[in-house]
Amino acid sequence: MRVLLIARYRDATMQRKVDYLAQAQDIELCHILPAHYRDDLLDVRQASAQGRYLQLAVPMVGKASDPHRAFYRTLTFHLRRFRPDILHAEEEPDSLSALQVAWLRRLWAPRARLLLHTWQNLDRPKSAAVQWVMHQTLRAADLIFCANSEAVALLRRYGFNGATPIVPAIGVDTETFHPCPEEHSVRGKGDRQPSYVIGFVGRLVPEKGIDILLRAVAALQSSDLAHPVRLHLVGEGPLRSELQALAMQLAIADRVEFLGPRMPAQIADLLCSFDLVVLPSRTTPVWKEQLGRALLEAMACGVPVIGSDSGAIPEVVGDAGLIVPEGDAAALADAMARLLSSPELRRELRRRGRARVEMHYSQRRLAEQTLAVYRQVLV
Repeated sequence: MRVLLIARYRDATMQRKVDYLAQAQDIELCHILPAHYRDDLLDVRQASAQGRYLQLAVPMVGKASDPHRAFYRTLTFHLRRFRPDILHAEEEPDSLSALQVAWLRRLWAPRARLLLHTWQNLDRPKSAAVQWVMHQTLRAADLIFCANSEAVALLRRYGFNGATPIVPAIGVDTETFHPCPEEHSVRGKGDRQPSYVIGFVGRLVPEKGIDILLRAVAALQSSDLAHPVRLHLVGEGPLRSELQALAMQLAIADRVEFLGPRMPAQIADLLCSFDLVVLPSRTTPVWKEQLGRALLEAMACGVPVIGSDSGAIPEVVGDAGLIVPEGDAAALADAMARLLSSPELRRELRRRGRARVEMHYSQRRLAEQTLAVYRQVLV
């Protein structure tokens, strides 16, 4: 089967799924991605490459960081030349890029199966133009991969009756994010006094609920835990100065470290210095958590996790971590104290977390699930 995959990945660990797809004996794969785009944290430039599969870096017209307002410049040429059996675009149904793919499929590859992808799990207001785009793409799509069960329900509400397998577009590279040594933490790295280290990985933005985490950490300073608590924040964003001021106000500035953005291999090393990882996301009128990748990476490393009940977090974590009500600093503090005071619970969650990632969210597993869908749609 000939598969034309259109997908943007900002680093090699995200692209590992494509490498696994290409290992299948019955697939001829061409991967198209933007030659250049910018997201919240990185300016990404890609080059074409030829290995087990053909990778083509294609220039985009419009705002390349926002597929809702951009399309691929030379996609017609590549589509006509490759002649795919499956046209798989990891693009949202309400995006211009998805509309472009749907139209070009109708013109130049009408027999190809069209597969799209959605992360959207919140019904946000849409302009008439965006509603029209979505109507066109939902009519054209044969199947839409969904990141979570809420996304499936939303597609049904929009009137899509095709298949909606739950297979996130990206998972965890379990070669980079591998189990840490048992109970390894910064307590063994020369700190002046033993400390429990709580980690957060992600954008420093309001919806990630980091202010709630700071208040919970402040509450733990007066607890009867065996060691003091430190907080390490990995990531960058517009809220940094405000969070630093809040840490000062809560009298925990000496217990909070802002480590800035890191590459995946560096994040994996840092995760092994944490006693637990917290993602206290909060739902807003326009966003709620769609996956919680930072939690999955921590689980892959065998680090216990706590998440809020925003969006897909409970579905992703399952029984491999603790869930607290979003926005509830007291409940979060209680959950952290429970984990930090119980080595047995931490060991059990280490085991469950790694097993859950390998079973459902590793890049290899997502590639296997994607291949199964490819074969099914061609029957």
